Amino acid sequence: MDISVYRPGELTSADRSAWTGFQSKAHLHGSPGLANPFLSPEFALAVGRCRRGVRIAVVREGGEPAAFFPFQTTAAGVGRAVGLGVSDCQGLVHRPGFTWDARELLRACGLAVWEFDHLAEGQQPFEATASGTFPSPVIDVDRGYEAYLAQLRAQSPKFTRSTLAKERKLHREHPDVRYVHDERDPEVLRTLMRWKSAQYRRTGRSDRFAHEWITRLTHQLFHSRSEPFAGLLSVLYADGRPVAAHFGLRSERVLACWFPAYDPAFSKYSPGLVLHLRMAEAAAADGIAHLDLGRGQKDYKDSLKTRDLTVSEGLVARRHPVALGHRARRAPVRALRNTVLSRPALFEPADKILKRMGKIRSSRQVTAKTTKT
Repeated sequence: MDISVYRPGELTSADRSAWTGFQSKAHLHGSPGLANPFLSPEFALAVGRCRRGVRIAVVREGGEPAAFFPFQTTAAGVGRAVGLGVSDCQGLVHRPGFTWDARELLRACGLAVWEFDHLAEGQQPFEATASGTFPSPVIDVDRGYEAYLAQLRAQSPKFTRSTLAKERKLHREHPDVRYVHDERDPEVLRTLMRWKSAQYRRTGRSDRFAHEWITRLTHQLFHSRSEPFAGLLSVLYADGRPVAAHFGLRSERVLACWFPAYDPAFSKYSPGLVLHLRMAEAAAADGIAHLDLGRGQKDYKDSLKTRDLTVSEGLVARRHPVALGHRARRAPVRALRNTVLSRPALFEPADKILKRMGKIRSSRQVTAKTTKT
């Protein structure tokens, strides 16, 4: 393989066009997972503007691009998927029929190890060393919204009736209800981020938006607009105010769901679920094939989905001391976390403790603000 490694800003427009071309035609060649916007050049370049160590390996055959492998690296040669921790799809984007040797690729990139947690399906050279596979639910809308709704009624009749009834109630009690699929007001994005931060704290989870680089990345992607890619802010309004919102990424065929949240004052209407139905309807009208809800066990995902994709977690490594040390540090932590998440007897009490801690943390913050006032 002829492999060259570039900094994000060094990638030529011709290479970016070839990368996008591989994605746009991936579904025609049996690799629909490669169309995910998290695998796009725009996402890699945006992360490169917010994080150090982002690199892109370009594999050429006969002088022409055959594959693109974005990654992040440290000086010691520890590699991670671009945006690890917030990226919901990872891997190598390639032409039809391309095969590669994972360790040869790592050697050419100067990596001792490469870690992933949302590896796309069909990446066999990386999948061979995966430590686990997990479902990633999707909403198929390639046959249109009405076909999706009919399937939803058949598989989840009670859920569908309840959600649509709550939407009608919202319209009755708040006559000025509207949905905006592509909202361009950055103030609404900031509102969504505040809601999401409060949700993280309330449930005892780590607040992603407390990390400055994630906040910067979200704003970067919100302002990213091209024919094959965009950051998409979708909002449900009632009486002129946002009551639910979602920010995700769109490619030609996939809407990757990322940051959904809603105003707790409107929780009796399940505005988040109503929002997802309206997103599915608008995405179908835009020619989107499916909405990727992302890895993670959530009741609302199980209710909305039509099927599951599979993503993998693990690392691929060369025989190298750095790789041995990284595996020794990371593998036990991931194994423990996945054991807890996969077993209700362990997850449910742990989740309750996190939520209890979240309530205590939230109440202390409220008390502190009141005291300052």
